[in-house]
Amino acid sequence: MVIKMKIKYDSKADAMNIIFQKGKYDISKEVADGIIIDIGKKGKILSIEILDVSKRMPKESIEDVTVGLTI
Repeated sequence: MVIKMKIKYDSKADAMNIIFQKGKYDISKEVADGIIIDIGKKGKILSIEILDVSKRMPKESIEDVTVGLTI
């Protein structure tokens, strides 16, 4: 089985979204300043959004990446 995690960066919003699985979120919870976790109805984490990314990490390391994990 292959599980894909997708990391997207929106330069206009200066936000990074780490997507673990697709689905509609039931709860969107800010766990720290500018760090938001979207949780589905069954309690599974769907994605993590990081705001003001360019202030939190080096800009040259910010890019769109897709990671595939085999389990």
